[in-house]
Amino acid sequence: MKISIIGAGSFGTAMAAVAAGCGNEVVLWAHDPNVASEIEHTRHNPIYLPSIALEESVRATSSLAEAAEFSDVLFMIVPSHHYRGVLAQLRPNLRRDVAVVSGTKGIENDTLQRMSEVTALELGDALRAFAVLSGPTFALETARGDPTAAVVASLDLALAEQVQHAMSSPTFRIYNSNDVAGVELAGSLKNVIAIAAGVLEGLGLGSNTTAALITRGLHEITKLAIALGGRIETLAGLAGMGDLVLTCTGSLSRNRSVGVALGKGQPLAEILSESRAVAEGVRTSKAAKQLAERHGIDMPITAEMYRVLHEGESPRAALQRLMTRSLKAEAAL
Repeated sequence: MKISIIGAGSFGTAMAAVAAGCGNEVVLWAHDPNVASEIEHTRHNPIYLPSIALEESVRATSSLAEAAEFSDVLFMIVPSHHYRGVLAQLRPNLRRDVAVVSGTKGIENDTLQRMSEVTALELGDALRAFAVLSGPTFALETARGDPTAAVVASLDLALAEQVQHAMSSPTFRIYNSNDVAGVELAGSLKNVIAIAAGVLEGLGLGSNTTAALITRGLHEITKLAIALGGRIETLAGLAGMGDLVLTCTGSLSRNRSVGVALGKGQPLAEILSESRAVAEGVRTSKAAKQLAERHGIDMPITAEMYRVLHEGESPRAALQRLMTRSLKAEAAL
């Protein structure tokens, strides 16, 4: 299979390594020409996953035209706030209709649209099919060959199965699904809860608190996802519970790391300025809060994280408010 990967961040680089290891030809697009040149000459991404050597079957470029020409299967792995803009730049370079596989875990803030919706609007008739790839997939562990499982969801079973067979290996196992909304929402909303998990560590709290947060976080994510068309089994699977547990507990989680620093008292602006990696949960907290309000879904953890991230609320005050809410049944909607 020939694959164009749009985005040479950590996950894009990891997917290039996985795809090449499965025998596919890959073009990896980097926004920065210097990064593309460095990958071409040294086989290493100098900024993201520098310890991972990419095979010769991975060709790096900073030309969207070259990436568009190479394949009619585009893996979009760019931050959610750049996704629409990059697609708009790609559109004039397409010579045929394309399939898009999104690895982006976020919701567009201005429109509250998922990447499937953004893709359909931007590409129109040029979009042959859409899929989303998600799951508990830290980029470094995936790229170095730690056994990893993910899910690819598409309304087009042929595309889901094509990606599943092209990208699966003894170290990377993909399951297929047709629950696009559920997989997209699970992958996006868990980042907000992951920041909260980091806050708890930053505050010096223990495992009891983290376990409660993960469980109740999954509950509120599930409520919103189902309201927006997702299925409960998806939220209990790799894209839901699996990715949530990973991102809330793993030291490689960017979102959790932001939360740890917040819990220790560091200002958000300072935290974000110190890293080139994108913590999608900061922006997603806005979209999640608005979607919850629009659909009448009670999401108390998300609401408190919005206050901490965007209104200057102290983490301890937010936690106190969560623990003193009115008592109710565990499964109460």
